[in-house]
Formats: sequence, C-alpha cells, structure tokens
Amino acid sequence: MTANKYPPGWNEPRVLRVLKYYESQSDEEAAAEIESASERTTMEVPVALVPAVRKLIAKRRLSPARPTKTHNKPLQTGERRASVAAKPKRSSRTARG
Repeated sequence: MTANKYPPGWNEPRVLRVLKYYESQSDEEAAAEIESASERTTMEVPVALVPAVRKLIAKRRLSPARPTKTHNKPLQTGERRASVAAKPKRSSRTARG
C-alpha cells in the first residue's frame, strides 16, 4: 500500500472538504463559479502590447520566487523603499517665472 502524497499545505481532510464542496454543487452553481472566476482572472490587452506582456510574464516565471505584494508591508530595520526619480522641486516663485 502506498502513502498518499499531497502538495505543501494540503492533507487528506482538506482534500475531502474540497471534494465534498464540488460534488455537492449543482450544475448552475458550478457554471456561475467558473464564470465569476474567469471575470476576476482575465484582463484585456491591446493586440499591439501582447508581445511585451508575454515577455514580462516569461521573465517573471523565470525569476526566483519572490513576494508579489510589497505594499502595506512594514519595512525591516535598515530597509528603504524604492523611490521614483522625481523632477527637481521648484519654489512657487520659480514656477511662476
């Protein structure tokens, strides 16, 4: 007899809960869930930008694993947020000419 192998974070009780959830759905409920998921996970991109988007996706897949969300994350000691290059600030008198 072989032992079941589950992906990280999964175990037999979790698998059984998921099976029970999907087996108890009606066809209409399943169709509504699929439709809702596709609306949340798709994005329209102009045809001219498709090659650039594909390159970005490929580059991201090849890069080492990293956190995807960085906003609202507290900074660690000595860590600085990346800054965007800003134009030199002008005083109000300089701006008026």
